[in-house]
Amino acid sequence: MHYGNQSETIETWLVKAIGRVQGVGYRDAGIRYARAQGITGWIRNRVDGSVELMLQCSKEQLANMCRWLRDGIPFARVDRLDVSEMPSHAPRFDRFDRLPTV
Repeated sequence: MHYGNQSETIETWLVKAIGRVQGVGYRDAGIRYARAQGITGWIRNRVDGSVELMLQCSKEQLANMCRWLRDGIPFARVDRLDVSEMPSHAPRFDRFDRLPTV
């Protein structure tokens, strides 16, 4: 699948941000950044204190988003990002949203 007029293939990635990422505006900032970059998917808090994101984007957009997730939110401290590629038959999203905590 292609995104807009770009020739890059859109893939689905599950990202888990581990560190001090709750209570610091991480989700709201993540929503704004993802939407501005044309990334679709969702973001949610996890009860273990991490933040989880499902991202549908090109590999280049994923690299940019991961850099931003590590360093783009001043009050957050990201110790680790776990990134996993999801199967190609994952459902497609048409926007980027916040989901309830799990």
